Amino acid sequence: MRKRTMSKAAIPVAVFAASALLLGGCSTSSSSSSDDAASAPAANAQPRVAVTYEGGVAVLDGTTLEVVDEFSTEEFTRVNPAGDGRHVFVTMSEGFQLLDTGTWTDESGAAQTADPELTDLIFEADTAGHVVRHGGKTVLYADGTSDTTIIETADLLTLDGDLPETEVVEAPDAHHGVSIVLDDGTLLTTIGDSEGRSGVRVLDADREEIASNEECPGVHGEGTAMNEAVVFGCEDGALVYSDGEITKLTAPDSYGRMGNAFVTDTSPIVLGDYKSDPDLEGYLLSAVALIDTEAMTLQVVDLPEGVEYTFRDLGRTPDDDALILSADGSLYVMDVETGEITDEFPVVEAWEGPVEWQDAHPALTVNGSVAYVTEPATDSVHAVDLETGEITSTGELDGAPVEIAVAAG
Repeated sequence: MRKRTMSKAAIPVAVFAASALLLGGCSTSSSSSSDDAASAPAANAQPRVAVTYEGGVAVLDGTTLEVVDEFSTEEFTRVNPAGDGRHVFVTMSEGFQLLDTGTWTDESGAAQTADPELTDLIFEADTAGHVVRHGGKTVLYADGTSDTTIIETADLLTLDGDLPETEVVEAPDAHHGVSIVLDDGTLLTTIGDSEGRSGVRVLDADREEIASNEECPGVHGEGTAMNEAVVFGCEDGALVYSDGEITKLTAPDSYGRMGNAFVTDTSPIVLGDYKSDPDLEGYLLSAVALIDTEAMTLQVVDLPEGVEYTFRDLGRTPDDDALILSADGSLYVMDVETGEITDEFPVVEAWEGPVEWQDAHPALTVNGSVAYVTEPATDSVHAVDLETGEITSTGELDGAPVEIAVAAG
């Protein structure tokens, strides 16, 4: 079912523990599953970085990492780029709240800055979950209803006090899911209910189902690679949607979970986290999945001894290489064609894996040739030049950083 709605501004949310959000405890990969995750920013852009900590969110200058402003929030929040280079979604209990980071590129191509603002504009959602950006659309997913809200990304740059017109696509049953809209209007969305998640269905531009596949237990996360090949993670491999068909790629282990995809639009290879032991205690992982969406293969690469990471610690470079922020404190570069580690940059002190996925632990995000790395042990954020491996700036916060997102400017 489809309906078009005109959303209105909502009142500011109260500051309280987001217990409803925590029910969606599966980690999202929204910051990495967008088609702007590793693309080069505009030459004169002035990026800003949003970083959450307990009870707040700070906006940092993307070059100096000095705090431009900070705002009170609920106790635990998540942040995702909106895709317009200016706004970041702060995931609150009432929905997706827009944080204006105060940086953008105007119609003439000139970089502009202003004071950041945590606006009163909220895309209301029951248990706000994944945010996906692709093909000029920003897609929000509400786990509590499985409503998919589709926004023209460019409309976010022309806000005048009200939220833009959206398309809302409803689902048969509520579950922790994700959706993406392709360039031709095709909608891919997960299948599931309160008992579990099983696969993906494909809806055409008129929102009629044209394909589906339910061979994906525990379906989670998505990523769009070159030529709009879309990958969804499963507990036994992955599903790939390409050229109108869904293909199941089976993991080499009976339990082989990929839940988060890290992509670029110039490479057919998808980097995924990988877990082969369902009873593994803790959140540190020691292998990655490399999915070739042209050859339709899934390869598991065991990392060198001592190299371990969580869902917050993977990324891609502008050259399509993989990045792995390891618990030994180094940022590793991997050639996705060969699975070989090609470089290592010491960045932070060694750290231990989190007890719960929400707990603060080092996180990674990439903007062009700059990697931003959080270090909760020192309440700081570092900018790393990916060409040299040097830390070019460090910013200090009033609390331990949890999640991080970049507004490219």
